[in-house]
Parts: sequence; C-alpha cells; structure tokens
Amino acid sequence: MGEREEEMEPLLCFPAPVSDDLTQVLERAGYPWKAVSRPEHAETDEPEDGWSGAVISADGDAQGAFALCRLLRTREVPLRPLLLLIAPNQIPELQLREDHFDDFCVLPVRPEEVAARLAHLFWHTGRGLRPELIEHGPLVLNLETYQAAVAGRVLDLTYMEYELLRFLAARPGKVFTRETLLSRVWGYEYYGGARTVDVHVRRLRAKLGEEHAHLIETVRSVGYRFGQGNWAP
Repeated sequence: MGEREEEMEPLLCFPAPVSDDLTQVLERAGYPWKAVSRPEHAETDEPEDGWSGAVISADGDAQGAFALCRLLRTREVPLRPLLLLIAPNQIPELQLREDHFDDFCVLPVRPEEVAARLAHLFWHTGRGLRPELIEHGPLVLNLETYQAAVAGRVLDLTYMEYELLRFLAARPGKVFTRETLLSRVWGYEYYGGARTVDVHVRRLRAKLGEEHAHLIETVRSVGYRFGQGNWAP
C-alpha cells in the first residue's frame, strides 16, 4: 500500500493483487491505496472516512469490475473520481455505462497517462486530495509532487528546469528578462550568466516537444514569456 499524509484516504483498487505497473504508478504519484478482490469488499473494507476514489481494472474480471463500478456509482453518495482501466477489445463494452465511471485508460498501463488522468480527476471532482496545479492548455504542473506533464505525457525535468517552467507558467503572458529570471529562479547568490537561462529554455522546449515548444516564447532583445501576451494600447 502506498504511503502519503493522512489528509487523504486510500484509493480503492480492484482487483487484488494490483499489477506491478499500476503499483509503480500509484507509488510514484504518492497515492495511498488498498486493493480488494471482490466487489462486495469495497463496502466491508471501506475506511471510516470513505474511499478517496477508485481505480478499477476490467481486463481480468470484466463482470466484477463493471459490477463494482455500478455499485460505487449507485450509492447514496456516488464515489468519485473513478478511473476505469480496460483492454482495447473492451471499449465497445463502455456503451451505456458512461455514468459508471469518470474517465478510462486503455491497457497496458502508461504511467504518465494514468498519473495525469488521476490528477485531473481529483482536481475536477473535488473529492479526496486536491493537488495544487498550474494548468495551461495541454500543460499541467503538480506543485506538490514537482511533476509536469504535457498532453498526458510526464516530462523528465531536472529540478531547475521544473522551477523555471513553474515560474513562467504561473505568470502567463508576462515578459521576464534573463537577469530577472536568474535572480527569481536561481536566486540572488547565483553567479551564472544569462546563457544559463538560454540553455534551460532550450532544454525545456526540447522536452515539451515540437508541438508544444511554442509555450515558451522568445521576446526579441528582452527575454522570455510563457504563452502569448495580451496587447494593450
């Protein structure tokens, strides 16, 4: 079972045992969880303060998985968020069941997709943990886990790359000189030159990918800004 601060109740996972891939996803993202082997155990094993949400895999026991989804969503207080994991050939089975889950992922598990979808679900449903996020179009930064994802793909960033992206994304449209970025992101005691900023911006753009590199714009002879600025007369 994953460990996290007591502020969050465990995620309900089905079935037990949880796959190694999903275990790694939940552990890496810091979600506490508890697995049950039968749908009825979702009630008998429920924590005193309730489940924070559910991650249900339907590829091994589709009948049990869909029965559990129905059980959780027809309670007096429907459980949210509920993420359903399905095999590719099970997609047609989702028809007429849309009200029994909040989102789904197609197996095999892609860690960055599952983590991003869970973060979005917790943020939008308001149940359980509500991570502090910065969202801008396809980009999501989780300020609690120091993770960033673009279009559902988790970015492998160094600490300073993350800090630079966080600083810019938190102030969209505002232009910052290289000197200002050095002092605000790296700190006043950092003696590196402006080239440090250019190198980190270049690396960030490469990791964002060609499709999203434009999120960090160069303002000629000035510096950089995140997103497009608003023209004002």
